[in-house]
Amino acid sequence: MGSGVTSMGHDAFSYCTSLTNVTMGSGVTSIGSDAFYYCTSLISITIPNSVTSIGSYAFYYCTSLTNATIGSGVTSIGDYAFDICTSLTSVTISNGVTSIGDDAFCGCTSLANVSIPNSVTNIGNYAFYYCTSLTNATIGSGVTNIGTSAFSYCTSLTNVTISNGVTRIGDNAFFNCTSLASITIPNSVTRIGTGAFANCTSLTNITIPNSVTRIRTSAFNGCTSLTSVTIPDSVTIIDDNAFYYCTNLTSVRIPKSVTYIGSKAFFNCTSLTNVTIDDGGTIRIDSQGNRVCTSIGYQAFVLCTSLTSITIPNSVTSIEYEAFVSCSNLLAIYFKGIAPYADPSVFNSSPTTIYYLPGMTGWTNPWQGRPTVLWNPQAQTSDGSFGVQNNQFGFNITGTTNIPVVIEACADLASPVWVPLQNCTLTNGSVYFSDPQWTNYPGRFYRFRSP
Repeated sequence: MGSGVTSMGHDAFSYCTSLTNVTMGSGVTSIGSDAFYYCTSLISITIPNSVTSIGSYAFYYCTSLTNATIGSGVTSIGDYAFDICTSLTSVTISNGVTSIGDDAFCGCTSLANVSIPNSVTNIGNYAFYYCTSLTNATIGSGVTNIGTSAFSYCTSLTNVTISNGVTRIGDNAFFNCTSLASITIPNSVTRIGTGAFANCTSLTNITIPNSVTRIRTSAFNGCTSLTSVTIPDSVTIIDDNAFYYCTNLTSVRIPKSVTYIGSKAFFNCTSLTNVTIDDGGTIRIDSQGNRVCTSIGYQAFVLCTSLTSITIPNSVTSIEYEAFVSCSNLLAIYFKGIAPYADPSVFNSSPTTIYYLPGMTGWTNPWQGRPTVLWNPQAQTSDGSFGVQNNQFGFNITGTTNIPVVIEACADLASPVWVPLQNCTLTNGSVYFSDPQWTNYPGRFYRFRSP
């Protein structure tokens, strides 16, 4: 193109299906929308430094385009600019581009690597959607927003580097990235969108930064290889389906900051053996100072078939219907407070016994179809069992017949580290406990807890 040409206008070469090569003069400053639309024989393009913008659909459906070099003058890549360039194996995005438009490289099924420079602040919606050969993506430090479905269906993506600067990971941003085994979410991120990592079936662990306050709907839905997740104390809401069908998740701690566990949040987490709900969670105070009750949502733990016990803190006031249905090994639930509201279906098809503490009201036997037992172990300090016998310190523990008890000990109440010593059952309402290690400590303190 002659040196006098300054712009590739709208539709300038669209549908030129025999065009194989383009040379742009150094005077070209813009490539208009649809400029090379559907040029199916175009093989390579070098965009000179003089160009400042690439219009929407500029190279749409250039299915023979194998490489593209974007000059240093370009500041914006328009929507759908390289959409469905199925032969594009590499693209060089210069450190000058500030915005990558919606669907800019969508459907570039041969693109293997992409490095987004620090100059870019926004990655548009569906920008790299269905780039099925993409294995590596580096997101520069200038990016603050990763758009909706930006990397969805990048099924070969194994490595993503998100720089500390990103504040928002959009809805479905990495949906169905089935080869992604690990990812580090920086502390700058404040929002992880709905379905952001859903169906990332190779993802094994995730640490949610303490800048995030909400785990949104289906954020990790279907992450079937996920074995561990760290939920920080900043999180207040675990939304519906957040960890739905995470079949290898074994343990989860729900911090006391959480005010709501959504419906189906842990549905079909069949390997989940340990759930800790910290005291103080699942309740909040509204702006008028009223006590606002939230809940464990409906079907929250359905089909958690490896879960054997769970402790519900005294702050929980509502458990919605079918919350613990078909938890076939859930033998015990320990409630620390008064009987909450619970739907009659809450324990259907689960062999659960309910344990409650002395002085807590509202408990009946049965309760919501399950038997209830007063959990009231007490150390006997005034009978002859208390003290040293056979070089071991011990005492009787009494309480309701056959209740389970864990005895723990620590050596310093100022900085307590409680160590489990013995699991026992109060057969016929009593058991004798002895500590053969008591002489190894200048002082030792004991307490009881539920298993």
